Amino acid sequence: PDFYGYSFVADGVGLIDPSNPLLKPNLLNTQNMVHVPGPASLPWERNEVPHGVVHHHFYKSQVVGDQRDYYVYTPPGYDAQAATVYPVFYLLHGYSDMANGWTAVGRANIIMDNLIAEGRAKPMIVVMTLGYGVPAIVERTPEFGSVFRDPTILFRNMDLFRKALLEEVMPAVEHEYGVSTDRQQRAIAGLSMGGAESLFVGLNTLDRFAWVGSFSAGGLGNDFDKTFPHLNSGANSQLKLLWIACGMADRLMGTNLKFRAWLDSKGVRHTDIDTTGMHAWMVWRRNLASFAPLLFR
Repeated sequence: PDFYGYSFVADGVGLIDPSNPLLKPNLLNTQNMVHVPGPASLPWERNEVPHGVVHHHFYKSQVVGDQRDYYVYTPPGYDAQAATVYPVFYLLHGYSDMANGWTAVGRANIIMDNLIAEGRAKPMIVVMTLGYGVPAIVERTPEFGSVFRDPTILFRNMDLFRKALLEEVMPAVEHEYGVSTDRQQRAIAGLSMGGAESLFVGLNTLDRFAWVGSFSAGGLGNDFDKTFPHLNSGANSQLKLLWIACGMADRLMGTNLKFRAWLDSKGVRHTDIDTTGMHAWMVWRRNLASFAPLLFR
């Protein structure tokens, strides 16, 4: 039981199934999905529980210079007119995904509905924003692979993404929704490229985030001293949780092990989660279902 992606290949061209409206949207390789239903205990299955709402926002980014969007999940019972203030969780997608990756494929809103209904996760607002500071890294061009491997461009992508998040998305969310501005009520996590971005943003901005998670991080590079110039054991008093997960069959496991070892050398405490699986949504849905219940406790 799970969600599986598939496509047809005709004369070397990947094609979606015109008879199946269930899509796995992606900027480089859109596929269809097939749902193999499972028991209600699986966190991504839609159950008879109160459901939250997913809101879609658009804005012009002055930092990046393009039109972009973000999604906001509000939990069941959220009332914009009430004085209730919720913790906020910034959840980031991976390379080649769009801002709707976590809702369209990751089932994040369904997972949160189930966790909250079961009392396993605190009611929280989840923000899912477009993760590209340099949009050209995901353009379908002959050189995009080499561009994505360029450490200078990778760093610029993360740095501009951080600016757009801190200077544009977060202020807009805090103006529009009843979210706490207390760092202890703010979390950030993501998958693959978004995992690297969550580490880059969270660990370099500890005055904003106390909870940081990474699912199969990719794109951090190898010069961790340059990427995290001020990180040391002093972070332990600021971090409520630093959670680093990766599938044991994931090609990025080696990079994650190196990063964990580097954190050890700096005296930074972290929780390591090794799961079965590869670099796939099957792993990340389970990561979210395990990570979210730990937040804001």
